Amino acid sequence: MKNTTPETRSVVVERELAFPPEKIWRALTQPHLIAEWLLQNDFTPVLNHKFKLSASWGEIDCQVLTIEPEKTLTYTWQADGLESVVTWTLSPSASGTLLRMEQTGFNPEKQKLAYFGAKSGWPRFFGQLEQLLSQID
Repeated sequence: MKNTTPETRSVVVERELAFPPEKIWRALTQPHLIAEWLLQNDFTPVLNHKFKLSASWGEIDCQVLTIEPEKTLTYTWQADGLESVVTWTLSPSASGTLLRMEQTGFNPEKQKLAYFGAKSGWPRFFGQLEQLLSQID
């Protein structure tokens, strides 16, 4: 019998940032900083912590899956039928940090809009994150 479950798609954004991993980590894990570049939130960097990301258009339900300070942060990202996982990976580099974000779990048939929204949205969020990093100590 043929497997009819479609493969899921992922969105990956990688940027070389001229900041040390510990500074980027703070921007990824401190609620007041997350609100500056991503969305309003009640995030706490604790394994299994459930939190919400909020915008004018609604909320995203999330839960911390892995947390390895200054290295990896993974959380679920669920909204409007989308059940995905966001993984942040920080790798020290010659000029600072290679920051990689991968959001997995987009159904190519049912979540085209969410997929294309993520493909255009994440690079904008990265831009806002870079701007924030240049402004904080």
